[in-house]
Amino acid sequence: MDPAEELLRRLAVNDEKSVDIVLAGGSGYGVDAVLRPKVDLLVRLGALVAVGAATASLQCTVELALEAGATEAELVGVLVAVAPTVGLARVVATAPKLATAIGYSAISDD
Repeated sequence: MDPAEELLRRLAVNDEKSVDIVLAGGSGYGVDAVLRPKVDLLVRLGALVAVGAATASLQCTVELALEAGATEAELVGVLVAVAPTVGLARVVATAPKLATAIGYSAISDD
């Protein structure tokens, strides 16, 4: 069985070992490191936007993504990419938090 299929099957039945592996960073079943670090962090940023994460959480992920080679444009691109899924209210609420996390000066509606 393909390692990815095996992992999905185990997660689908809430296999404790598999859940622990995934929550610890995904090392196991031969499917770890499938995403390059930069891509992994951009995906994580999208998830943080989706759940309305705090600025501190965004900032930590932004810093790691920048260290992994992401550009500021790519970070903002994540917000744009998830906008149709998460909705305008989430995008508007997250934009100033993301700006702060990136290090841009305060953004207001003036």
